[in-house]
Amino acid sequence: MLNSIEDMKKLDPAGMHDKIYNFPEQLAEAAEIGSKIEINANQFSGIKNIVVAGMGGSAIGGDTVRTYLAGKLEIPFVVCRHYVLPGFDNESTLVVISSYSGNTEETLAALNEALGKKAKIVCFSTGGKVGQIAKDNNLPLIQLPGGYPPRTALGYSFVPLLFLMAKLKFIDDVSEEISTLITGLKEFRELYAVEIESDNNRAKAIAEKIYGKIPIIYSGPELTDTVGTRWKGQICENAKCLAYNSQFAEFNHNELVGWNIIKSYKDKLIAIFLRTSDDHVQISERMSIVKDIISKQNVEVIEVIAQGDSSLLRIFSLIQIGDFISYYLAILNKIDPTPVKIIDFLKSELEKKK
Repeated sequence: MLNSIEDMKKLDPAGMHDKIYNFPEQLAEAAEIGSKIEINANQFSGIKNIVVAGMGGSAIGGDTVRTYLAGKLEIPFVVCRHYVLPGFDNESTLVVISSYSGNTEETLAALNEALGKKAKIVCFSTGGKVGQIAKDNNLPLIQLPGGYPPRTALGYSFVPLLFLMAKLKFIDDVSEEISTLITGLKEFRELYAVEIESDNNRAKAIAEKIYGKIPIIYSGPELTDTVGTRWKGQICENAKCLAYNSQFAEFNHNELVGWNIIKSYKDKLIAIFLRTSDDHVQISERMSIVKDIISKQNVEVIEVIAQGDSSLLRIFSLIQIGDFISYYLAILNKIDPTPVKIIDFLKSELEKKK
């Protein structure tokens, strides 16, 4: 099926492939949005910590910024996936509200709490209730383009937030890094496009290996930590199948033991290691040893190594191939990658109880 463009188009009427393929163009548009952010630096002075409140596809942008800026920021930066803020937030906290739809109930609850605590608030959204609250309270609102499933709008949740960090003088200007990222991803995407047959398309080849199995994705604790979360989310949402992710070295102290007794279901498992040249030397050693441990259980281990000359490009090179893999896995599962009916059902049931 992965070598029939006609079959893929039938299963993908909403054009998920095109959204993934055109991600570099989305990054360019997001950079335009970010460059036009107008923020009163005096109004946002004295910030001692940063909290990004969001869920799902909106939160992953905050996670990616956190990962990329690790070691570069002099103040704490955390991502809050909850109805309530962490607790340390106050008037010296920058609370970034990231809700693509503008109607995410957990994020709206966090926004209302931030208002009550008089935190310094900036909102990123297409509108919705977040947009209205921002308007009513005279909060900065960075308007994002609509029409995307939130998981396909990572560029919009990542790049403008990075520009905000620069405009608030937490980091230097990021325009050159984003330009280099776009160039690199345009080059890499040609390796995974639908026209490239499975024999020469690593994304298709990995999807074929995952098909019919539960992927367990292992990443490092630094550049690839967010990437592992992204891979899991994309496989679950696009391919509509279970996936799990953990991190080195933490899972070596607990989860690793669970690989000992898997006789009855080992044929349903596949392990994926996300690696990069930036991995700590001891993390790299652990990956090699654990690969051998799992392989001895007759479970296949696939290593996916980041590409690119910059840390930002290496992060997104892994995100990019992961997105393509999730798409091709959906095609193998003979399912439309775009709808997420069970999430819509959950939201409707929660709405009934209000």
